[in-house]
Amino acid sequence: MQSLTNRSKMVSDKKMTFLEKLYLPAIFGGMIITAKHLFRKNNTIKYPEEQRVFAPVYRGQHVLKRDEQGRENCTACGLCAVACPAEAITMVANERKKGEEHLYREEKYAEVYEINMLRCIFCGLCEEACPKEAIFLTDRIVKTDDNRPDFVYGKDRLVEDVNNRIDVSRRQLTGKRKEK
Repeated sequence: MQSLTNRSKMVSDKKMTFLEKLYLPAIFGGMIITAKHLFRKNNTIKYPEEQRVFAPVYRGQHVLKRDEQGRENCTACGLCAVACPAEAITMVANERKKGEEHLYREEKYAEVYEINMLRCIFCGLCEEACPKEAIFLTDRIVKTDDNRPDFVYGKDRLVEDVNNRIDVSRRQLTGKRKEK
C-alpha cells in the first residue's frame, strides 16, 4: 500500500560498536553542552524587584474608562462580548434612572460587567470593537492568585478611579485609534 505522504524512511537495524554500547561519547557530549550553558548570560529576572520593559503595544489588564466629567463610557452595547473569541466578557445592561446622569453617559449602561481573566487571551479585539472607546488594555500586569473566583474581574476592579486616571494615550497611538 502506498503512503499518503513522502515522509516514510527505511529503518536499518545497524549493530552498535563497542564504544557506542558504553554510551561514553553521548555522556561526554551532554556534559559539553551543559558546560556551555554554565557560562551563558542568565535570562531569568527576579520579578517583584526587577520588572521587564514591555513594548508599547503590550496588552495587559483591562480598564473601563470614564469621560472628562467622570461618567462611565460603557453603554452596554455588547460588541466587546461578541468580539471576544474566548467568550470571557459578560454583561448585564440596565436603564439609567432619574438622577444618575452624573454616573452614566448614555441612557443605557452596564449594570454588571465581568471579565474572566483566566479565559481572556489578551487579543485586544474587545478594545477594537468598542464604539465608545470604553475598554482598553493597559500596560499593567494582571495580579497572580491561587483562588479561581478572584480572577473574575467586575466593575469594582475594571472601572478607573476618578482621582487616579490610567493613561492609555500610548496605547491609543499604537493601535488603529488615532487622534481625529
